[in-house]
Amino acid sequence: MKKNWFARWFGGASTPDDSVKSPSSVSAMPAARAPAAPAANAEVDAAFFRWLAGGAGGDAPQASERLILDELARLADSPARAADLVPRVPAVIPELLRSLRDDSVSNADLSRMVAQDVVLVAELVREANSPYYRPPTPVKNIEGAVMLLGQNGLRMLLARVAFRPVIGMQSGRFAKRAAPRIWMQSEKCALAAATLAPHAAANPFEAYLAGLIQNVGLVVAFRLIDQVYTEDNLPGSSAFCAALLGHARGLAHGIAIEWEFPPTVAGAIADAGAAHGTALGSVLASADVLAKLRLLVDAGELPFDDPLVAAVVTPRLRPCFDLLLPQEA
Repeated sequence: MKKNWFARWFGGASTPDDSVKSPSSVSAMPAARAPAAPAANAEVDAAFFRWLAGGAGGDAPQASERLILDELARLADSPARAADLVPRVPAVIPELLRSLRDDSVSNADLSRMVAQDVVLVAELVREANSPYYRPPTPVKNIEGAVMLLGQNGLRMLLARVAFRPVIGMQSGRFAKRAAPRIWMQSEKCALAAATLAPHAAANPFEAYLAGLIQNVGLVVAFRLIDQVYTEDNLPGSSAFCAALLGHARGLAHGIAIEWEFPPTVAGAIADAGAAHGTALGSVLASADVLAKLRLLVDAGELPFDDPLVAAVVTPRLRPCFDLLLPQEA
């Protein structure tokens, strides 16, 4: 049954004591605090949505806004129908994820399974040589990459590979344009969440999963817009952006439950939009806004010295923000 396919593959998340390897510049970071003020977060959300939509206008008729928001509200009542608007993950992933839960499986066994997929091999070696892991010498083979990443790092890599087609590869007028940017934000949000999680006594792998899946609802929203909206430009008023992103978060929460993700992951997605919530929800909220700002700054939508950046990227969060800089290929 489709609703539990992710649960079977990603179930058995690492224990709270598991750590994620972090650069030295981030390892001493204090525990993640509450995210920036709601006004700053709302401003970041609006700028991010307009960037996703390719410069959405703010003067669309209220009837157009209402049409989209009403359809999203109806879809939120049917998580199974919402989940059907995004594709399944590649079939190469399940065996590896099951094997990572088996203590008897060696690194050599994992290397042989990874070797069956050339795309996964390339991803693994690229990840091992990234600035995030910073190996003393370049890693050139699968075995060395598996050893460097460890089981938790490999699980995160597999999660990312699994989610890429779900989020980043879409068809449709608006979804096709927005999906690659949504995927970039998902990757950066997941990395930031996993980095911040240990300092908030949260589970790094669950934080990583939450960072990836929270944008599933946004993809579904764009897919729905393609079905019901015929105008050339999307509405871009601040009120519309806030309402749409709120619906998208609710959709992601419902889909996470539908797919039987760990309750902590689904709960974090809901909590990230609340003033007070779980430690994992607070981590996700901070990671989400950091990732959005990073993309807006790197795309030239906001100058680095913009007051909005300073309001969000506090000295405590600056190392994590810097970690999200684009990595060299």
